[in-house]
Amino acid sequence: MSDQNQKPRNTKNKFWLKVAGVGLVAGLIGGGLSLGIGNMIENHVQTSSTNVPAGSNKSGGTKVNKNKANLSNQATKTYDSTKDAVVSVINKQEVQSSNQGIMGMFGGQTSGDSSNSDSSSQNSGKLQTASEGSGVIYKKSGNSAYIVTNNHVVKGSNALQVILSNGRKVNASLVGSDSATDLAVLKINSANVKTVAEFGNSNSIAAGQDVLAIGSPMGSEYANTVTKGIISAKSRTLKSGTDGTLTSVIQTDAAINSGNSGGPLINMAGQVIGINSMKLAGSSDGSSVEGMGFAIPSNEVVKIINQLIKNGKISRPSLGISMIDLSRVTTDQQQSVLKLPSSITKGVVIMDVQSGSNAQTAGLEQYDVITKLGDTKITNTSSLKSALYKYKVGDTTKVTYYRDGQSHIATLKLAK
Repeated sequence: MSDQNQKPRNTKNKFWLKVAGVGLVAGLIGGGLSLGIGNMIENHVQTSSTNVPAGSNKSGGTKVNKNKANLSNQATKTYDSTKDAVVSVINKQEVQSSNQGIMGMFGGQTSGDSSNSDSSSQNSGKLQTASEGSGVIYKKSGNSAYIVTNNHVVKGSNALQVILSNGRKVNASLVGSDSATDLAVLKINSANVKTVAEFGNSNSIAAGQDVLAIGSPMGSEYANTVTKGIISAKSRTLKSGTDGTLTSVIQTDAAINSGNSGGPLINMAGQVIGINSMKLAGSSDGSSVEGMGFAIPSNEVVKIINQLIKNGKISRPSLGISMIDLSRVTTDQQQSVLKLPSSITKGVVIMDVQSGSNAQTAGLEQYDVITKLGDTKITNTSSLKSALYKYKVGDTTKVTYYRDGQSHIATLKLAK
């Protein structure tokens, strides 16, 4: 929700301190007022209690009636069928000693209170909760159960824990993660796992379709929170992961907040059709945005997690080049240095070709401008990576590029 959607844990206490402060002031003011008008209040109560409308009893006449609403609708049934497969994921990281002072920076002893220094040294290396997210159990095999979550939820962890729907906390191990798709797979002992989720076909969804998002917004204190919305769009193209790869995601208006990352987006049959990953909190002009959350489609999720289970990582092809967006080159340089026709305004510029790479073998050189990979037009580095990652290592493709104002095509075998 890159916003990536993880939750720092210490903001809530500050909020409640402010609330407590306001409450204290209000209490003092209210107490002062009550000293002056206590008799007025008492008299008013006595007077009003004698003016009871006919047909009412003198105790007030209001009562709680039997609830006429149906408490078991499709949404509640769907939630009940899936909630026990949803977990909170806790990212534990080592405490870093920060009490070094100026002398410490240069290798000397820290000045000041030595007891603080000793305390800092003792705490250094201990594990503390860095962030929390969500996940969903999707597979149980023997003594192991497997959870899918976001890569950014587990990134940088020294240890991982999972809180099951019954509140039980268990240790988890990282099977594998992929920064490009922002997905990760964890493994836990299956002894306490009773429910696993089922993946639905994310190609068979429709805008306007009802969906539920389940997770731990703002952390495990709010575990198994459910929000309802619709699919706002079947496919949006956004930058995902840490390398800015363009990816297709599902847009929803179901409320997604910090801590929801890694939790499931489910259809009304209880099937997981996406993994909640990010939300749009504001526009480029500073305007706030509401109801724009995004989930990684289940079909993409299944493809990635199967590879992570098998290999522990995702092997993707590489061109063996470093590059920048053509848009970063001035118009003058595009024509004077790159000698591009004025009609070519989008693409990527090769800044370096790795020695011995397949790109070098295919004849690609520094300052060549790639405009197409296979049949896909290339507008920037993100679109190139997106097109490239559709291939497998060992595949052969054609690269269209410009050099000295002329268009060329090279055939390239893709390596790791």
